[in-house]
Amino acid sequence: MQKNSLELIKEIARESPTKIVMMVIDGLGGLPQPDSGKTELEAACTPNLDALASGGICGLSYPISPGITPGSAPGHLALFGYDPLVFRIGRGVLEALGVGFKLEAGDVAARGNFCTLDKDGLITDRRAGRISTDVSSKLCRLLEGIEISGIKIIVRPVKDHRFIAVFRGDELRTEISESDPQQTGVAVKEITPKYELANRTADIVNQFTRRAKAILTEHKPANMILLRGFSKRPQIPSMTEVYKLNAAAIASYPMYRGLARVVGMQVLDTGITIEEELETLKENLDSHDFFFIHIKETDAAGEDGDFNRKVAALEHIDRAMPALTGLKPDVLVVCGDHSTPAILGGHSWHPVPLLLHSKHCRPDGTGQFSEKECLAGGLGLLPAVDIMPLAMANALKLEKFGA
Repeated sequence: MQKNSLELIKEIARESPTKIVMMVIDGLGGLPQPDSGKTELEAACTPNLDALASGGICGLSYPISPGITPGSAPGHLALFGYDPLVFRIGRGVLEALGVGFKLEAGDVAARGNFCTLDKDGLITDRRAGRISTDVSSKLCRLLEGIEISGIKIIVRPVKDHRFIAVFRGDELRTEISESDPQQTGVAVKEITPKYELANRTADIVNQFTRRAKAILTEHKPANMILLRGFSKRPQIPSMTEVYKLNAAAIASYPMYRGLARVVGMQVLDTGITIEEELETLKENLDSHDFFFIHIKETDAAGEDGDFNRKVAALEHIDRAMPALTGLKPDVLVVCGDHSTPAILGGHSWHPVPLLLHSKHCRPDGTGQFSEKECLAGGLGLLPAVDIMPLAMANALKLEKFGA
């Protein structure tokens, strides 16, 4: 929904005791494996998700628009009903908020990866072998406290190979390019300004990158850094303002916790497994009327190009579903922020399977929760920003519009 659509929802939204649970299976959609002709969802044994599909209504959603491959942030924003082309949030801000870092006015935050360079200065691994958080924490301390031209640079670990770099000082801009080429076999990119006003910021970030390379030179596999997602904290209406919801987030990965905070959700303490997340849901069910549950393992397997591991992750989710359905939420939405087909080893533009279950939906006879079955489902192909209004309507949280 665009801003004017959010104003409409704000006008007709009402409070009610009904509960909405949105389970986001990160990177949910896939593509057929050449040998079997089946996607990961089609290959997985998912009797519980299939039963939900047969009793609910299904479809496919476009996170942005046809043909556009979304990042995780815009994909989730769309699921929460915010048009990602209107409300843009940089990855740096999300990572910073996700680890509880307090951003000050004017701060520019960047999401960082430790990476591996070979002797020729080419990137051989963008994630430095997925080093542990303990290792990256030590490396962050080596980079902490650098100051360039009056700009203080604060470095904090996030998870595994990821970290945040926050640039604090006067007249910093976000209109600069990224140093991460998002591929291996090439050099780290020089940061360039998009506008003349950003020249100074680009120069400071480049100086920081060069210093980081010198400091990390003997710390292979993490002997260099990549920076992207330069951003300041945006002003976005909260889910309480728009939907009149008391919303909560159950997510273990910092970036998704940060995104939840940006849209005004209370971020609940939880464990890293789906079982722990569902236990958190059970413990807090009476305190909130909307829950966002994030599951990462499917996306990680897809990005690693591991078809069988993604199938296993989907089957793991399915085995856990009775703990969720047993809580009997009034509306259950099972969706994804984007597709991550293992055959591509990354995000893709393909529409994402969607399932909505409530006593007020019109079951469409879908027999299996899969791409092929969802394509024929009653929801059809719809923009992801339309999912929240559908969930609200099924929860009887929207008044009639007009006379």
